[in-house]
Amino acid sequence: MRYRHPIAAVVLAGALCVTLGSAQAFDESMYPNLKGQWLRGDPGPSRYDPSKPPGRAQQAPLIPEYQAVLEASLADQAKGGQGNDPTYVCLSPGLPRVMANYEGAEIVVTPRTTHVFMEHIHDSRRIYTDGRPWPKFIEPSFNGYSIGKWIDEGGTGRYNVLEVESRGFKGPRAYDNTGLPLHSDSQSVIKERIYLDKADPNILHIDMTTIDSALTRPWSAAKKWRRVQNQQPVWRESVCSENNSHLEIAGRGYFLSADGMLMPARKDQEPPDLRYFGQTQK
Repeated sequence: MRYRHPIAAVVLAGALCVTLGSAQAFDESMYPNLKGQWLRGDPGPSRYDPSKPPGRAQQAPLIPEYQAVLEASLADQAKGGQGNDPTYVCLSPGLPRVMANYEGAEIVVTPRTTHVFMEHIHDSRRIYTDGRPWPKFIEPSFNGYSIGKWIDEGGTGRYNVLEVESRGFKGPRAYDNTGLPLHSDSQSVIKERIYLDKADPNILHIDMTTIDSALTRPWSAAKKWRRVQNQQPVWRESVCSENNSHLEIAGRGYFLSADGMLMPARKDQEPPDLRYFGQTQK
């Protein structure tokens, strides 16, 4: 095709050069190989610190007010309630809980962003690695706003550690399904170091530290993910709201029975307030 307008040809050529230059600037070999399907490497129920059982046994350094929240949550669950766990109605687990990696994750590294795609509730993360500063305003979200930096630790000539800081959260959020609480002010700051195991590249380490107003001090935990040894892994869709029999009315949890009727979740539970429904006179 012959260009009739020389200026248009020059502009197009310049655009192609910029595009090709940007593509060539991203050297994939400079980054660790994080491709594939990653599963949680620790057996048992999900929890913030995989080295300890969930709930009270996590030994979270909670201030007294939030230790009381945990105790109340455990007591309610012992009676059949949901306690302080907000996810039973399919709310996002949010950070740090999402990194428990319930049903598999995929990590995609691009020149300006590292994506962590989660199968559970499609609760994915976007970690900006383009050198941006913290914005003046952050729209609150369950996973927060994450800024990361790739570093070459040890002078290897290649990036081998991703350091991440996340802010800008909203709630409610809990560390695990026992309702181990984060503070209701949602002012958490969560820091992570993500890197491959030096001896086994199919093990991914995620060292996490949570700074939160409900804690007496920063709380750290070490997580491990393992890479599935399958060049073509199977990804199963996980839609939490599908066939979920839990529902919440005025802050109280109830069940839907198999025949679609509302039923109590706990013994001797009162029915919900029906003031806006027509009442049949007996």
